[in-house]
Amino acid sequence: MKRSSGRLNQVRQLPCIRCGAPAPSQACHSNWQEHGKGKGIKASDQFTIPLYAICHKNLDEYKLGNREQSKQLFERWLEQTNRLLSVSDDEVF
Repeated sequence: MKRSSGRLNQVRQLPCIRCGAPAPSQACHSNWQEHGKGKGIKASDQFTIPLYAICHKNLDEYKLGNREQSKQLFERWLEQTNRLLSVSDDEVF
């Protein structure tokens, strides 16, 4: 499990990846096991995206689509976030 306060701070300084609300955003962690999510355990910080509070809540509650659709949205937004931060997919903190 990778933790990076630097990554979280950078993500929070981006506008919402979904609606474009200005920073600061919330650093939204992945909800999927393959990213390290478990009962009571957040996913690795490398799997975070910037979301406005309402967008974050809607993603977490699957109001943007079913579980698989939400995962696809998250993965697309993660790629966009990493491009904005100039982070490669295999870069390790």
